[in-house]
Amino acid sequence: MARRLRNLPLFLAVLLLAACVQAAPPQSEDPPAATPHPTASASIAAYPLELTDDAGRTVALDHEPRRIVSLAPSNTEIVCALGACERIVGVNDYRDGLPDDVLETIAAVPDVASFTGVDREAVVALEPDLVLAAGNELTSSADIDALDELGFPVLVLYPESLDGVYADLALVGAAIGARDAAATLQTTMEGRVLAVEEAVRGLPAPRTFYEVGVYEGTIYTAGADSFLAALIELAGGDPITGDSLTTAIQLEDLVAADPQLILLGDAAYDPSISAEAVARRPGWGGMTAVGSGDVRAMPDDLLITRPGPRIVDGLEALARAIHPEAFGG
Repeated sequence: MARRLRNLPLFLAVLLLAACVQAAPPQSEDPPAATPHPTASASIAAYPLELTDDAGRTVALDHEPRRIVSLAPSNTEIVCALGACERIVGVNDYRDGLPDDVLETIAAVPDVASFTGVDREAVVALEPDLVLAAGNELTSSADIDALDELGFPVLVLYPESLDGVYADLALVGAAIGARDAAATLQTTMEGRVLAVEEAVRGLPAPRTFYEVGVYEGTIYTAGADSFLAALIELAGGDPITGDSLTTAIQLEDLVAADPQLILLGDAAYDPSISAEAVARRPGWGGMTAVGSGDVRAMPDDLLITRPGPRIVDGLEALARAIHPEAFGG
């Protein structure tokens, strides 16, 4: 739980991503065969080029980047999914949940940032020709401006929807000369999204509360008009949301909303958080979901709350939790 609480600001900031996210399809009982990463050199970009990032900034690249610093794990995943993992020379210290092959590739890559700030001197020492930052102050504006003033090309990524994730794949693909790899990955993701949309179409949408965390008496969930709220909706649920800015919800408001389904994202980090534990919380026992036993742990919380190339895996897990009957559960 300590690790979860230490990183709670990260999870809350991610949930502020306003979105119209669509869902992913069910997985088979047997895990799919591993798919090799595409090769980043599969497409050729003409340099110099100018790109517009998610913050509306114009970023100029004189040549194909060979030394990339990634200031957020989702950005690291994007670069690696596009076949350029070996170009990463600096990363954010939050490596939890990265795919095993990515962790292996970046094992010796130094940490140059956390979600509390960037070690600018460490970045300068690495001499990157591309820095991938995170928007909405996940990478602070002060750090972005400082690196920009030092002459480093900084692309800010902040997807506000599933389409935004696709756009960021294309943006990074254009920046690093991997346009074809980005297009191929998007096509694969879109096919999976369509499958789950069809699976949940016409099913009743249960009032769904997704617990991000409970910290010092404050309950955190999907913010109104957030990435997570839209994901729940398109996975077949009716999301119960908190404040759009803080993502917090008051207990009395949650009780009034009366969830029919409670999904425990924080149970992925603390095994003491369970349906039984929720039923013992003061004021929770009268909720429909608690009475019917529809309180479920979400071990794939990190995939659900990280808007990167594996977001469809998270969407798939969410859809299966909301409508197990649609997926043979």
